Amino acid sequence: MHPAVKRLADPARRHVRAIASKAIGPEVRRIRRGIQWHARGVNFRVDRRGAEPFPNIAASHATPLIRALPGVDQQLQRNKVVNLRIAASRLDGVVLEPGVRLSFWREVGKPSRRRGFLDGMVLMSGEVAVGVGGGLCQMTNLLYWMTLHTPLTVTERWRHSYDVFPDTQRTQPFGSGATCAWPQLDLQIQNDTSMHYRLQVSVTDTHLVGSWTTPKPLRARYEIEERHHLMSNEAPGVYVRRNELWRLEYGPENTLLSEEMVVANAALMRYAPFLPAPRQGGSP
Repeated sequence: MHPAVKRLADPARRHVRAIASKAIGPEVRRIRRGIQWHARGVNFRVDRRGAEPFPNIAASHATPLIRALPGVDQQLQRNKVVNLRIAASRLDGVVLEPGVRLSFWREVGKPSRRRGFLDGMVLMSGEVAVGVGGGLCQMTNLLYWMTLHTPLTVTERWRHSYDVFPDTQRTQPFGSGATCAWPQLDLQIQNDTSMHYRLQVSVTDTHLVGSWTTPKPLRARYEIEERHHLMSNEAPGVYVRRNELWRLEYGPENTLLSEEMVVANAALMRYAPFLPAPRQGGSP
């Protein structure tokens, strides 16, 4: 091939490969996730027989359905509520037996228009976008936060690498959520205990509500503590937010039994935070 022709052909080949990768990529990710769900060694078969709620609440939480987010179409939040109701119908009543792992996407399934999912807000590379099934991360956020307050083990969890919105009536520490994207970004929870756990999730007029219940009371209680929180100016117009989340286990009479770092977070901020002014003169 003539060198000039080759120079013209190479960009064309790259363009074709890029198109093929974009078309094949989602299917490859679906296949990889399907292989994990059916591979030996991990049991994803949760009990879906709709057992009655267990009498003891191991952990519970509720989050508001509608928030005042700057620049976000409120219709997307109303659509999110529809998406959350569909997901709740797939998750409510699931019983996680000892040795079994819960996969959020395996239970909820692919968010598609055919299944009734609507366009909602999604975050892509720190920017607000629109996608079918958008807003389901509110469910994974809820599940993750509740699970941190139990002896259950989180085996897969993802979070955004960007901090997009300023704190608005925040009740949980920064970085305490779990994002999701079909099927590559999943939330998976393993029951390595000897007790059964039943998941309850519902959507009220105002809140997403959830709880883990057990047949017997837990012997310990758990708290999440934020440590080493810092917002820093790394370069002109570049701000980074960092912290660590620690889980503290308490026994009878509030005796501290153990503490472990759950995660160390670092995220680029999409807004200019309030930072204390640098000190003038004297010792640093």
